[in-house]
Amino acid sequence: MEETKFAPADFKSDQAVRWCPGCGDHAILNTLHKAMATLGIAPHRTAVISGIGCSSRLPYYMNTYGFHTIHGRAAAVATGYKVANPDMTVWQISGDGDGLAIGGNHFIHAVRRNVDINIILFNNKIYGLTKGQYSPTSARGFVSKSSPYGTVEDPFIPAELVFGARGNFFARSIDVELGTSQEVLVAAARHKGTSVVEILQNCVIFNNGIHNPITDRAVRAERTITLRHGEKMLFGANNERGLVRDGFLLKAVTVGEDGYTLDDVLVHDAHTTSNFLHQQLAMMDGLGDLPLALGVIRDVEAPTYEAGVSEQVEEVRAKKGFDTLRAMILAGDTWEVK
Repeated sequence: MEETKFAPADFKSDQAVRWCPGCGDHAILNTLHKAMATLGIAPHRTAVISGIGCSSRLPYYMNTYGFHTIHGRAAAVATGYKVANPDMTVWQISGDGDGLAIGGNHFIHAVRRNVDINIILFNNKIYGLTKGQYSPTSARGFVSKSSPYGTVEDPFIPAELVFGARGNFFARSIDVELGTSQEVLVAAARHKGTSVVEILQNCVIFNNGIHNPITDRAVRAERTITLRHGEKMLFGANNERGLVRDGFLLKAVTVGEDGYTLDDVLVHDAHTTSNFLHQQLAMMDGLGDLPLALGVIRDVEAPTYEAGVSEQVEEVRAKKGFDTLRAMILAGDTWEVK
């Protein structure tokens, strides 16, 4: 990390932000600027790479290096960029359509390989830029321009994909939770390896209020829980509720009722290598008795892809005795055609 102090404005470009008024992307952009300032990594040491979609306009609004690539390929480009420039901090910006539909294969393999990139997944459960088709995260029965009678398929759950691909970092936030978003983005950047931050984002034009059953201020305290490593898993307006073990499952209880005390409430351990509890926490949806988990759910260190590639190159270079492409070509038997 560099010692120079930066302000959020140092990461803002001079481009007018072209998102709809009220779009959740504005809040995410704001918190990303603040997170980058907190990290203290210079703009010229940072790259922001996106695919296609409303969210993928974000690199234009960054005073960093940036690539606006093609649909679904942001993870592939980010992987290549990081391997070629291992000292750069790389952010990938993807929507649920861009990242999990055409880009789904690249997404799971970036996670599996543990490339040191930070993926921000904007999840509004709709295609916004192409005007309102259902996406891979839209619920069964969802009515849209491309499913006028309702979808007949079940959605992807981003957390489930991350854990299925053996992910080592997963966090979640809501576009309007600016403090939590900044907190998890900073943690994602400090994690070595692929970090995935899912942000529930509102599309005011094509899917307005899709997250309201969880994110509305009237219910948010009861239907979400913000997890922090080393702290009790408490939630509710006055932290009066908590998560406890119920056999192999999780259960939400009220502290002081039915014999449950604060000692019974679980303490969050984001760093344990076992992902059993992390998966359970990540899969809570906030629509039943269990709240939706926000914050850093899993943060475990593991070897990174680009470091492995670099080490392998150095080993082969030392063994073979060449350090340029020309030397490699001429290292074996050669012949001359006259």
